[in-house]
Amino acid sequence: MFTRVKTPEEIENIRTAGGMLAQILQIINKEVEAGMSGKDASAIAQRELKKLGGKPSFLGYGDFPDVICISINDEIVHGIPDDRPFKEGDLVSFDFGVTYKGMVTDSAFSTFIGQAPSKDAERLLKTTEQSMYAGIDVLKNGVRVGDIASSIERVLKREKLGIIRELVGHGVGHELHEGPDIPNYGVAGTGPKLSAGMTIAIEPMATLGTQQISVDDDGWTIRTRDGSLAAHFEHTILITDNSYEILTAWK
Repeated sequence: MFTRVKTPEEIENIRTAGGMLAQILQIINKEVEAGMSGKDASAIAQRELKKLGGKPSFLGYGDFPDVICISINDEIVHGIPDDRPFKEGDLVSFDFGVTYKGMVTDSAFSTFIGQAPSKDAERLLKTTEQSMYAGIDVLKNGVRVGDIASSIERVLKREKLGIIRELVGHGVGHELHEGPDIPNYGVAGTGPKLSAGMTIAIEPMATLGTQQISVDDDGWTIRTRDGSLAAHFEHTILITDNSYEILTAWK
């Protein structure tokens, strides 16, 4: 389904879901450290979500076995939390979804465990996040998907990063993945038009190598084919008449 214009009640509920999600990701970002594992981080997410009264959007979605996706180093997205301890210098991406009163939000961030292992790795992280905000900054009533996509692409190309083309942003709200697809590359002025009251997830994924990907035997974990580092940032955003509201923004 193509993402729909939300009613005032739905907007309040998705705003609440986004606030929960932002709060939990902030806690994860503060608490994770070397020696902890993906399962430890998942336990934090479950604990905090139970306190807040939301529901996990990912658990059971397409038979995904956990509440959160955790991807390490060359893993781009959809990593299943396991017992591997995080090591100093690991680049870890946390992708989480929260549902409240039927409204779904989706957000992700990447971070280093301790210090970045290199200036290139630091550049990857910083630029990928910047590209997300470049895509967000063009949002308003009547924006086209190509306007968002080209804004993201411009930032990633400037730093010569690999742009993952097979994975995209998307509509979100009543379902976790709604239309339209929002690629991280494209031509301004093209693609579907978006309206005020719609909610979308913008999520650039970039690498220090090529755009080629592979899928692990678990059927979920997607990684860079050349083994290069990957970063992933995502926010759920409400489009307004002349601007936007980032529903999963950290306080």
